[in-house]
Amino acid sequence: MCGISGEVRFDGSHADIASVARMTGRLAARGPDAAGYAAQGRAALGHRRLKIIDLSERAQQPMVDSELGLTLAFNGCIYNYQTLRKELEGLGYRFFSEGDTEVVLKAWHAWGIDAPKRFYGMFAFAVLERETGRLALARDRLGIKPLYLAEKPGRMLRFASSLPALLAAGDVDTSIDPVALHHYMTFHAVVPAPFTILNGIKKMPPATVAVFEPDGRRTNHVYWTVDYDRSAADVETEASVWEERVHASLKTAVERRMVADVPVGVLLSGGLDSSLIVALLAEAGQTGLKTFSIGFEEANGEKGDEFVYSDLIARHFGTEHYKIFVRSKRLLDALPKAIDAMSEPMVSYDNVGFFLLSEEVSQHVRVVQSGQGADEVFGGYHWYPPLLDSNDPVRDYARVFFDRDHAEYLQAINSAYATEDYSTAFVAGHFGLPGASKAVDKALRLDSLVMLVDDPVKRVDNMTMAWGLEARVPFLDHDILELAARIPPEQKLRDGGKGILKDVGRKLLPHEVIDRPKGYFPVPALKYIEGPYLEMVRDILHGSRARERGLFQRDYVDQLLNDPKGHITPLRGSKLWQVALLEMWLQQHNL
Repeated sequence: MCGISGEVRFDGSHADIASVARMTGRLAARGPDAAGYAAQGRAALGHRRLKIIDLSERAQQPMVDSELGLTLAFNGCIYNYQTLRKELEGLGYRFFSEGDTEVVLKAWHAWGIDAPKRFYGMFAFAVLERETGRLALARDRLGIKPLYLAEKPGRMLRFASSLPALLAAGDVDTSIDPVALHHYMTFHAVVPAPFTILNGIKKMPPATVAVFEPDGRRTNHVYWTVDYDRSAADVETEASVWEERVHASLKTAVERRMVADVPVGVLLSGGLDSSLIVALLAEAGQTGLKTFSIGFEEANGEKGDEFVYSDLIARHFGTEHYKIFVRSKRLLDALPKAIDAMSEPMVSYDNVGFFLLSEEVSQHVRVVQSGQGADEVFGGYHWYPPLLDSNDPVRDYARVFFDRDHAEYLQAINSAYATEDYSTAFVAGHFGLPGASKAVDKALRLDSLVMLVDDPVKRVDNMTMAWGLEARVPFLDHDILELAARIPPEQKLRDGGKGILKDVGRKLLPHEVIDRPKGYFPVPALKYIEGPYLEMVRDILHGSRARERGLFQRDYVDQLLNDPKGHITPLRGSKLWQVALLEMWLQQHNL
């Protein structure tokens, strides 16, 4: 797990090494163990290293293979690298290191744009080809590893693992993208690729290889998707059979993610998903496992921790358990640093929770497994059941998922950003794609392949990597997604959601963890904004920088400030926090 950056010129000039150095320096937290650079005239790559696999100097990056004429900057982890290495050795390739980085390099030489299809893992990488002059960029299937682009057509391309790194390089159009703003205000801060909130920076879509020719021409290759149209045999399969298949697939997924030359822990919330990870590791014979949980002070009568459940799982499986309790003052003090760690503005309350949790966890381990993605993949959210019998999927999805409709959006933002209803059009376009005929399948596909990339996947990456901590997400193993897509939605949604996953849990976990109301990573102080939090938000939104920017209508902002608890989205988020967080993020990054 690391940070990558680079610049390629298409106009015949040499790459600006100083710009690459600034980008790489901004990525230092992602890779605190080493820095490296490689320049080849018109192209330069930068790398920050977090040592997880092959801790030796032989695995330093950017990795250059003079014999093959390739230079690679790689971020992530390929869990099946040892199997791939044996296959490549059988093809005659010779290795000088022991880790997964060189496997990616050799795999690219052997299989080109088809190489990512063979990878089990999370990754973003850049490879320069000496003979052709091409640059190839690739991102994993679920976008677990980030990759941002700043392109000057016909002149230059810069890329980096974070948006702030590209800002550090300079020469970026930092005006607000109106399409991204509409998505931000509609999808609770999710801005689907290729957009970001800034006009001058885009992001690579997941499951994509982009090849740039020496003259700047770009070709995108999408190498993976998921089909939700199941066979007659799938429809007739008994729940017990699905339970066995999911159990086996999950066991394989968590075992894959133990591949490391350093210890691996688990972020244990006490919910079904993280508890299953602990149980499956115990079933596989893992001992001495370290687990970590966090809690906050309550607000508005809402409890701020789930320690009763995480303690229960830790005792049941005999883990070495660490609990972190965060007082409200510490939460408030940590907000600027957490916002600085965001590549894009993210409104989920648990951003700061993950940030503080990662700070503590990084003192004990360098790799953790985490339970994100299970709700999208196995149907755990409350907005899925209303879609089971929907005759108008787009309208019904918007009703249960959107933060606000287009009419309210127009009331909220400055008239200069009054646009068409981009977000409804985006959902309609995605729902119209082949491969998902039922309304609930359309929603599950959209959430699994698009929405979760930005929330929660990006949130977990940004907050853990702020402390040089690698987070692995077994529920986003692509084998699991392909299997879950075949399970009829009625099976997934029964028992209050995640029915098949609960079947697996009943054989492995104490019933108290399964048969309880769904919990979230609770940070109630940022949902029910009051006291010092309300004062902070008021100061931000009434400040001179916010007034000069003029993104939001003053009347709308005042409505939110006058009754923060009265303006909650269908997904139980604060509309005030959403507006304030965008302004705070822009100011934190000097925009």
